[in-house]
Amino acid sequence: MTQNIDPKNAREYFGERVPAMIDAIRAIVDIESPTGDAAGNAAVIEWIEQYLFDTGVSVSIEKIDAGDNGKHLVIEAFGDDKPHTFLIGHTDTVHPIGTREQNPTRIDGERLYGCGVFDMKANIVAAFEAMRFFAENDLRPARPIRILLSCDEEVGSPSGREYVEAGAKDAAFCLVCEPSAAGKIKTGRKGTGMYSVSARGIPSHAGLEPEKGANAVLELARHIKAVTMLTDAGKGTTVNVCTFAGGTAMNVIPEFAKFSIDLRFKTAAEAERVDAAIESITPYDERVSIEVNGGINRPPMERTDAVAGLFGKAKAAAESFGYAVDETQVGGASDGNFAAALGIPVLDGLGIRGDGAHTLDEYIDIGDIADRTTLLALLMSM
Repeated sequence: MTQNIDPKNAREYFGERVPAMIDAIRAIVDIESPTGDAAGNAAVIEWIEQYLFDTGVSVSIEKIDAGDNGKHLVIEAFGDDKPHTFLIGHTDTVHPIGTREQNPTRIDGERLYGCGVFDMKANIVAAFEAMRFFAENDLRPARPIRILLSCDEEVGSPSGREYVEAGAKDAAFCLVCEPSAAGKIKTGRKGTGMYSVSARGIPSHAGLEPEKGANAVLELARHIKAVTMLTDAGKGTTVNVCTFAGGTAMNVIPEFAKFSIDLRFKTAAEAERVDAAIESITPYDERVSIEVNGGINRPPMERTDAVAGLFGKAKAAAESFGYAVDETQVGGASDGNFAAALGIPVLDGLGIRGDGAHTLDEYIDIGDIADRTTLLALLMSM
């Protein structure tokens, strides 16, 4: 199962490292780096470079320009042979600059709070600490380690996707250090689609000449029910209208309106069905024009036999040092979906247990730090 590692000794090592890991987690969380803030991203990158140097692991770091979002990082360690073990994470958060004033980085009981600590800066530290373990104990993982830390994951990875796919291409398997769901490893994720449907009609005075107008709000209201009815709960497909805006004033027939659609699906066939229906929306009122933008964002991460087999190994690795893990399938997507679409076995949700992603109550459980990092190290040695 593992190569050259005594699981219980590894767990003891990481238990002793917890205070230092907490200090490191607090430091990286204190660096605010919302998507689109190049300065925040640059500060995180500077911290990462120094932290990697301090681990004693010999690494190469490639910085890939991502425009206003900053830079993606590709980190390689323990050689460049193929296949490699591929780890995925991201440096961006959803919290605007200044949010840490409302949710300061702090310890309260057995919880470590902070903006982005759960999703997913604590897990960047865990991945680096797992590599430190090999360097400090004169060991090597089963194969080279490649890590991608993208800077636009929270907005769908518009520029990061190609580097996820490039890193997954020659990987034996992929480990995604995203937050875990109640400590469970994610062996399946739904794919996602995001759409915007807009309508442009004809304005007119609502009291004097309403018949001369073509009501954009009414037009889209007639489509909302049809769009929502594309949901097929039995197949795990959900289609939800999440935002709606339109009109200009109380006494004006609306010239413009738009709504957004959130699509989640388990299979490519369902994605094709719903996508075709949304793209084929046509106006009831011929005087109104309709425009559909967006599409499928992430393919589904399906629980294949290979994924189930990899989870079985992870479960056995955890049991070898007295740690219990379970699996789950969830509706949210991650960059792991892109790797899974290439046929690479993926385990997601390997991050430290916690809760409150994207909220002001975000935290990790301090008691899970050593266990989760031990599991990461054992997975690297498979």
